[in-house]
Amino acid sequence: MSRISPAIVAAVFSLAAGVSHALSAGPNDAQIAAIVVAANSVDIDAGKLAEKKGHDKQVKEFAKRMVTDHTGVNKQATELVTKLKVTPEANDTSKSLKDNGAKEMDKLKGLKGKAFDKEYVDNEVTYHQAVLDAIDKTLIPNAKNAELKTLLEKVRPAIDAHLQHAKHIQASLK
Repeated sequence: MSRISPAIVAAVFSLAAGVSHALSAGPNDAQIAAIVVAANSVDIDAGKLAEKKGHDKQVKEFAKRMVTDHTGVNKQATELVTKLKVTPEANDTSKSLKDNGAKEMDKLKGLKGKAFDKEYVDNEVTYHQAVLDAIDKTLIPNAKNAELKTLLEKVRPAIDAHLQHAKHIQASLK
């Protein structure tokens, strides 16, 4: 059985705690915007590192896809909040995403070859599942602005596709 990184576990629990808190308090649109931007930024940073340090060709290609797709979502989110005159509002969930993303980056920077690939892909599986759960259980249900909700609904299938792709790579690396 593979060992799950403490950083991955911390990221999942942190996102779950933020989701749990958000469910009770209900994040506002500005907080949702900050969560979306943070989640995408964390994955962009990890993807850029994996493009450089990845050992397996499919890992490097997946990383490139993550950078491209998540950069596109952040661009759409930024354009939307600018149009709506909404300033993303940092909150416990967006802060924990950034903090745990930084911890995972530190761990990834210390790995090479197959160990790097495995850690990166394992993290991508866990991370995309947590983001998908947050979209379904917190972000979409609490988005008040119709355009923001539509953006979340529009990107949801891509996040699910990323999760399935990461699971496929994960299985092939074993």
